[in-house]
Amino acid sequence: MTKKANITRDRSGTERVIVAAAKRVLAEQGFSAFGVNSIARAAGCDKQLIYRYFGGLDGLIEVLGREMSDQFGDMLGPIDPATCVTYSDFIEHMLLQLLRALRQSELLLRIAAWEIADASPITRKLAQVRGAALAAWVKDQRGPIAPPTDRDVGAINAALIAAVQHLALSAHAIGEFGGVRLADEADWSRVETAVSTLVRATYSHPDASVQRG
Repeated sequence: MTKKANITRDRSGTERVIVAAAKRVLAEQGFSAFGVNSIARAAGCDKQLIYRYFGGLDGLIEVLGREMSDQFGDMLGPIDPATCVTYSDFIEHMLLQLLRALRQSELLLRIAAWEIADASPITRKLAQVRGAALAAWVKDQRGPIAPPTDRDVGAINAALIAAVQHLALSAHAIGEFGGVRLADEADWSRVETAVSTLVRATYSHPDASVQRG
């Protein structure tokens, strides 16, 4: 009995195999190779199963995006209410966890790079999903901690997130940025200290230290 014959017997198992194959194709070949045929080959199944189970490539992207969203939220992890009491604490935790999540996941890094270098409907969709996952995590974890009202926190946080993301991308691509080495844990400890320093300096004003109500 062939592998393709075996794989069609268990729908849920087959769906997991196809989603895993989609991730491999993205990580190893990029969006230019991301299609029904290449995913079916990687999964070892008939391409018609992708249409039957997911409704085609768009449906598979939806499922892939949701799964990556859940994984992304898990990587960010919960905050500790005992130590995260100000907006500065909250943003510091978020940025450091985001940096660690990007370092741990080559797929997240590749998607982030492709969003910039090779924008497509697929990259835009996955970017929206990741953005929604981050927003959901913030809403769930921030609780009563309110942002300061005397500064543009949206623009500030976008700049901080972009900096963290670019450092992770630079480390993956060339191992350094701006003369700062990004190779071992000592290097990343230095970067994390810098991120914490920036956040505290940015949100150290009394209005930024909003206590829990």
